[in-house]
Amino acid sequence: MDKVKSVVLAGLSGGSGKSVVSVALIAALRNRGKGVAAFKKGPDYIDAGWMSKAAGQPCYNLDPYLMSPEAIVSTFQRHLHGSAYAVVEGNRGIFDGVNAAGEFSTAELAQLLDLPVLLVVNCSKTTRTVAALVLGCQAFDPRIRFAGVILNQIANSRHESIIRQSMEQYTDLPVLGIMPRLKQDVFPMRHLGVTPHQEYAAAAEAVDNLAALAETHFDLDAIAAQMRGVVPLPPKVAAPAQPLVTIGVLRDAAFQFYYQENLEALQQAGARLVMIDALQSKALPPELDGLYIGGGFPETSAQQLADNASFRQSVRERIDGGLPVYAECGGLIFLGRSIILDGREFPLAGVFPVTFTLAAKPQAHGYSTFRVEKDNRFYPVGTRIKGHEFRYSRVHQWDGESDSLVLNMERGTGFAGGRDGLVKNNVLALYTHVMASGTPQWVEGFIAAARHHAGLTVAGGAEG
Repeated sequence: MDKVKSVVLAGLSGGSGKSVVSVALIAALRNRGKGVAAFKKGPDYIDAGWMSKAAGQPCYNLDPYLMSPEAIVSTFQRHLHGSAYAVVEGNRGIFDGVNAAGEFSTAELAQLLDLPVLLVVNCSKTTRTVAALVLGCQAFDPRIRFAGVILNQIANSRHESIIRQSMEQYTDLPVLGIMPRLKQDVFPMRHLGVTPHQEYAAAAEAVDNLAALAETHFDLDAIAAQMRGVVPLPPKVAAPAQPLVTIGVLRDAAFQFYYQENLEALQQAGARLVMIDALQSKALPPELDGLYIGGGFPETSAQQLADNASFRQSVRERIDGGLPVYAECGGLIFLGRSIILDGREFPLAGVFPVTFTLAAKPQAHGYSTFRVEKDNRFYPVGTRIKGHEFRYSRVHQWDGESDSLVLNMERGTGFAGGRDGLVKNNVLALYTHVMASGTPQWVEGFIAAARHHAGLTVAGGAEG
C-alpha cells in the first residue's frame, strides 16, 4: 500500500497565517492531480470547512482534549485512503495547550502522529528576529522535527532577502516558501471571525487564488520531500446495507457546523441521513425517526427562518409528536421562541420559551465538560461528557429555572446558572458541541432514541 506524504502546519501564535497557508498548500497539491487528506487540530468548524473546500473532500478534526490518543491516530490513518498527501493544520501557537505544560498542544499532536512540522511565521514588521524565534522553537522541544519554514506577510523582495539570509546564517532550517502581504483578507471576516465558505459566493475563486500563490511562492517539491510517508489503516466498516433508522440533518447557510465524524458515525451505526434545508423546505420529511440540528449562524439567516413559518410549525408539531431531536448551539437557538437583532425580534421554532440576542464579545469560548444529572432521551444519568463552546449569543429572556436543565457544567458556561441541556418530550438542546470520535455515548444514545421512536426497540432515558 502506498504511503501518504504527511505534514503538520504550525504557527507561533494564533493569527500567524496557518489557515491561509494550509488552504493554499492543500489546493496547490490537489492541482497536481493527486488527492489531499485534510485535518484540523481542535474543535474548529470554519477553518476545517475551508480546508475541505480546498481538498474537495471532507476535513476531519483531530482534538487531543476531546479524543483519546488511539482515536486520533485511528481517525488520521483511516482517512488517508485515496490521497497522496495529508496536511494537518494546528491551532494557536505550536506549544500552546490547555495549561503551562502545553498539554494537548499542536506539538503534542505532531509527536503523537510522528509527523514533521512546517512552521508558519508572521514576518510583519520584523526581519532578523525571525531566525531567533525559529531557533527558540527548535531548542524549546528538541523532540519536534521541523521540516522547514513558510514566511508569511512578506512585504517585498528586500524583506524576504534579509529574512532568508538570517535563516541561513543562524538556523539549519530551510525556507520552503513565502506568502506575500496581501492587500485584503483572502477570507472575508465578520463577528465570529472568518466567514464560512458556504456563505461566501467567491469561495472557489479565493481557493484558486491561494493555490496560485502557493504554486508561485512555495517550493512544493521540497515540501513534499520533507513530509513523512504514512501507511493508511483500513477504512471503518461500511454502513449497513439496510439502514435501521432515518435521521434528518438541518444543513444550509444557517446550520453548517457538523463534524464529518459525527455524520459518519451515525451512518455506520445504522442511520440513513437526510439533509434538509431549513430556509427552503416547507416541512420536515415524514419518514424521519430523529432530527439533528447542529450549530451555525441562525442570526445571519434570521429573516429567512422567520419567513419560513410552515417549516417552523412542522418542527414544533413533530416534536410534540415525540420526534427525538438533538440540537447544538445554533440548533438550540432555533428551537427558542425568538432572537432579537438590532432591536428587531425574529420568531423561531418556539419549542422552548426563551429569547436570544447577540453580544459584542464571546459569551463562551473554550473546552467544556458536563455531567448528566437528569433524565433525557440521549445520555444516561451519570454520564460525563467533554465538549466545547464558542458563541456570541446569550439568553435575553427565559421563562424557566436552571434547576430544570439536565446537565451540570463541570467546566464551561452552559445555558444558565452553570447548567446546560433543555429538555422537552424527546428533545435535548444544549450550547455544548460534542465530537462523536471522543464521545461514543452520543451515537449510541441518538440511534437508540431514533429506534425507540421508530418502534424498533425500547431505549433508556427520558420517556416521551
